Amino acid sequence: MSIIKVEPMTCTIGAELSGVDLGEASRSDALFGEVRKLLLEHKVLFLRDQEMTRAEHVAFARRFGELEDHPVVGSDPDHPGLVRIYKGPDSRNEQYENAWHCDATWRERPQFGAVLRCTECPPVGGDMIWANMVEAHRRLPEEVKARIANLRARHSIEASFGAAMPMEKRLALHAQYPDAEHPVVRTHPETGEKVLFVNSFTTHFTNFHTAENVRFGQDYSPGASHLLNYLIGQASVPEYQVRFRWRKNSVAIWDNRSTQHYAVQDFWPAARNLERAGIIGDRPC
Repeated sequence: MSIIKVEPMTCTIGAELSGVDLGEASRSDALFGEVRKLLLEHKVLFLRDQEMTRAEHVAFARRFGELEDHPVVGSDPDHPGLVRIYKGPDSRNEQYENAWHCDATWRERPQFGAVLRCTECPPVGGDMIWANMVEAHRRLPEEVKARIANLRARHSIEASFGAAMPMEKRLALHAQYPDAEHPVVRTHPETGEKVLFVNSFTTHFTNFHTAENVRFGQDYSPGASHLLNYLIGQASVPEYQVRFRWRKNSVAIWDNRSTQHYAVQDFWPAARNLERAGIIGDRPC
């Protein structure tokens, strides 16, 4: 089996692996098991020079679980579940990626995680950033932790991807993918860690308007909105983050249950082409 070298990239999140061929890991139980264990430990893994085929990319990701297509972003026609996130001069005004988000929380079962490979990158710019939302929750003031412990929130594809669509198309998208409701603080199903679980897909709390929280309407709005914006903003704290510069054939693997990410869009008119295999996850609790 390959000897894996692990180099942590920050004190809180991320590690770069060397000595690993993900094509081989798609076929080796032992090697895949080591990578999976490191993913739980570091939350996002980075690898360079992975010249695997699309079939190997899909096969490796499927070892984590079944893959899902995206209703808006196109997939490779020969490899279902391999979403093509191609950005060039014509996509300059697409702003849905350069916000802190956790993939597909608008689903009842958001993604477990993803395997993202760069097939073309700009000479400079186009980095991606990940944030450790376990650490974000751990370092919240205790009074905030107590206040949000039992809150739930709504997540919407209509209010994000659908916002730029004509009304009829937007409403059809909402009908196909109704808003999902999740706990504001979820428990990681494998590590037991508490995770702050709100992001740019989150529209509002669903159980905030109670006698304990609201005396007058002013307590609810903008009171609840201020609290939600404060929580969403925790991903922006640099101490929780790791930043990665793409090169061709670089790969990022992340645990979507405990992280958020942000795709920096500063590279036009160059292109950044990424291919992502997203793994179906569990229902947050």
